[in-house]
Amino acid sequence: MQRLQIEPRTNLKGTIRVPGDKSISHRAVMFGAIAEGTTRVEGFLPGADCLSTIDCFRKMGVPITRKSDTSLVIEGGGWDGLQEPTEFLDVGNSGTTIRLMLGILAGRSFYSAIAGDASIARRPMDRVIQPLRRMGAKVEGRSGGSFTPLGVRGGGLHGIEHQSPVASAQVKSCLLLAGLQAKGITQVKEPSLSRDHTERMLRAFGVEVDSFAGGVSVRGGQTLTGGEVKVPGDISSAAFPMAAALIVPGSRITIRDVGLNPTRTGIIDAFQAMGGQVEVTETGEWCGEPVGDLTVHASSLHGVEIGGELIPRLIDEIPILAVAATQAQGRTVIRDAAELKVKETNRIAVTAAELTKLGAHVEETPDGLIIEGPVSLTGSLCDSHGDHRIGMAAAVAGLIAKGGTTVENASAIDVSFPGFAETMGRL
Repeated sequence: MQRLQIEPRTNLKGTIRVPGDKSISHRAVMFGAIAEGTTRVEGFLPGADCLSTIDCFRKMGVPITRKSDTSLVIEGGGWDGLQEPTEFLDVGNSGTTIRLMLGILAGRSFYSAIAGDASIARRPMDRVIQPLRRMGAKVEGRSGGSFTPLGVRGGGLHGIEHQSPVASAQVKSCLLLAGLQAKGITQVKEPSLSRDHTERMLRAFGVEVDSFAGGVSVRGGQTLTGGEVKVPGDISSAAFPMAAALIVPGSRITIRDVGLNPTRTGIIDAFQAMGGQVEVTETGEWCGEPVGDLTVHASSLHGVEIGGELIPRLIDEIPILAVAATQAQGRTVIRDAAELKVKETNRIAVTAAELTKLGAHVEETPDGLIIEGPVSLTGSLCDSHGDHRIGMAAAVAGLIAKGGTTVENASAIDVSFPGFAETMGRL
């Protein structure tokens, strides 16, 4: 699907499910691969990023069988079951894969080479490489190891205390995975709490993880034990139909079985702060993750200021939050989000550019966006720029734009939301 055509809509109604959580799907494969015994995964996200994670572990000799698009069986052989790969580990477009994989590879006593696509080649890796080197890992690459391709000679790690300058689940997870293979204790402190999927799933796999105010630590030498993993729907994917229901007149939709991890529900808080009617019903817990249903009504929104500790809890949802802000009364200010500049694209610049094409009043700032609303959008030719979240944000904006909207390079959407057009079309 290289081109997606969107026509304006009203009265979106229905009940849907969104694909499995991308972050949890990555970790289910990784932890199953390094665990001892069999791990069965249900609800796996069959997007390009998660398939890259499977491919990397298969290249290290881990048997992974896909029973269906969303069902996996992983036969883990423990840490020592990983074998030296005979070819490049290709992470594709996945920043999660490469940064978490580096933590695993850092502790293995073999050589590996890892790289990805052109987007990955532009994304900085030194925020994980520098602390891994302090732990004793030997990593080489372009610009002193700041950029891919990277070569890793693992083994001989020791625990460290690391104060991360940013709240980053990828940095934290990388160092915890390295720390499980290191001598002593590895401690990671953050300025605010980042996503804690790694801590929750490690505990489900039998690992002792110590969480404390401002950080988390693990003791080296622990092993993981395989088990059952059920992946909830991805709240980052759910954010797009949520926003559509809020801004398309006459809408009311329900999204079933969505992950409600409190480190990820910032988008719900933001929509509710804007006056959005979002009802949350918790229904249970899957593998340590709270799960529930979301019911969203069309709402009269107003501008808000978004920043500080809320940003790590909705960093991936800012493009669609900006779309909703174009229909809010008054000014919406998004700040403290400079991290968006080193995502799949510079999401600050690209979000501003694509919404401006549609007639939105958007100002780009060094660390965020200022959006004035409400404004009537006009259909235009938009581009995902190879970024799945930009593609979906443009598509949702097209639902309220006068005339048709076309999204170029729409195949990028499949990275996190295979079947996006079909799911939205059923509403």
